Amino acid sequence: MAEQALTFNDFPFLARLGLKEVNQGCFNGTWCGSGSELTTYNPSNGKAIAKVIQATEEDYESCVQAMTAAKKEWMETPAPKRGEVVRQIGLALREHLDDLGSLVALEMGKIKKEGVGEVQEFIDICDYAVGLSRSMEGKVIPSERPGHFMLENWNPLGLIGIITAFNFPCAVAGWNLGIAMICGDLTVWKGASTTPLVSIAVTKIVTDVLEKNGYPSVALTMVTGPGRTVGEMLINDSRLQLISFTGSTSIGKRVSTTVHSRFGRTILELGGNNAAVIMDDADLELAYKGLIFAAVGTAGQRCTSLRRLLIHEKVYDSIVEKLLKAYPTIQVGASLEDSTLLGPVHNEAAVTEYLEGIEEIKKQGGKVLYGGKRIEREGTFVEPCLVEIDGNADIVKTELFVPILYLIKIKDIDQAIEMQNNVPQGLSSSLFTKNLQHLFKWMGPSGSDCGIVNTNIGPSGAEIGGAFGGEKETGGGREAGSDSWKQYMRRATCCINFSDALPLAQGIKFDV
Repeated sequence: MAEQALTFNDFPFLARLGLKEVNQGCFNGTWCGSGSELTTYNPSNGKAIAKVIQATEEDYESCVQAMTAAKKEWMETPAPKRGEVVRQIGLALREHLDDLGSLVALEMGKIKKEGVGEVQEFIDICDYAVGLSRSMEGKVIPSERPGHFMLENWNPLGLIGIITAFNFPCAVAGWNLGIAMICGDLTVWKGASTTPLVSIAVTKIVTDVLEKNGYPSVALTMVTGPGRTVGEMLINDSRLQLISFTGSTSIGKRVSTTVHSRFGRTILELGGNNAAVIMDDADLELAYKGLIFAAVGTAGQRCTSLRRLLIHEKVYDSIVEKLLKAYPTIQVGASLEDSTLLGPVHNEAAVTEYLEGIEEIKKQGGKVLYGGKRIEREGTFVEPCLVEIDGNADIVKTELFVPILYLIKIKDIDQAIEMQNNVPQGLSSSLFTKNLQHLFKWMGPSGSDCGIVNTNIGPSGAEIGGAFGGEKETGGGREAGSDSWKQYMRRATCCINFSDALPLAQGIKFDV
């Protein structure tokens, strides 16, 4: 097969981001890369965009050694000074907002509005982290011993690793990096091999700010390469105190087992399989509007995408009728076209997952009400799909990372909660109701078992101020807001004796 011509010059924003037709895929203080050449493709038409020279095991080692050499300087920089660097990273991202959002859309396949929104998430986390750099607090704890003072002190972990997925190639790195930097950690980042241009562009923006401020640019290093080589090195590296991994549950289990076997920490963001419940007392127009984006946004490739719609039997027919009218009107097109609402799925593997999933759904008694086919045009496009199915079917418990929405009839709030919880995953959930009893049952100990429990909004589009993450096979990790920063630091309980005596705790006497 003849090698495809690159379309790099068709997109002027690539050069403005410092990218080239052939890019080095490793940053260890300088740009390098001695591995094989990787081509990145545009999901909207299947054409080659640019090439990246991947990192090798030796390149990875050079990153970690560079971070180790800079570790003391960065860790001992006062947190508010690190926060000032993060503030400037936020400003630099604002300057590149449209270009970087366009690159996310081009390389990942999500529509440009969502690409820009993803970069905005990184900006928002920078703003949040700046304030946090002056407010991360420990505790003063009363001591039972006279003349003693006890407190908590938080210090950086040191070196950490971040592995991100194709679906949010910019924002998830930002959630981790913004917080890790103000905590004093140095990061080696491995982005998805199918979105390397985003990883390179983001790294250039961040490291330029570090260098301009006179700090070690290797507070962020970056490797592009296969999971079986540099990925394995990263999760097995005992010098990395924390691994934050976003991806599939199957690989997440491997990451967890490996990292915990060396007593490292993990933040795991894995499968979703999210549900929304529409009760008979809900504002149906509000529910309808909220659920369309949740189901088809990012072509169903968000961790928080709506997979299962649990509809009260009294309003089931009216909701299904609305959806059947709406789905044919969803504008399908290339990700950079302004009118597009549904772009392509990321690659051919996603098309295969979609088509094989539809066949399995039919075998298990599911009825396709709309969609279910590949769209015959260049690129990797599929129809948004509505499926009527028994909520207990095995396929419903398996997350398909494509725009397929299951329509499931329920009788009451108790059945809805049981059905919502009856899957291995536990990321995000949503209830539409005006009934306060339903609301507090939903949020309570016998309600939704997810990490994100919404009411009268859809399950996707989480804000950065709250901790993002889920339970069960979603992995238990938390990123972004609330007290997620504590995962990036080590806590020391410190007891100080300012007296001339040495009393023991618990009243123990030990005279010698």
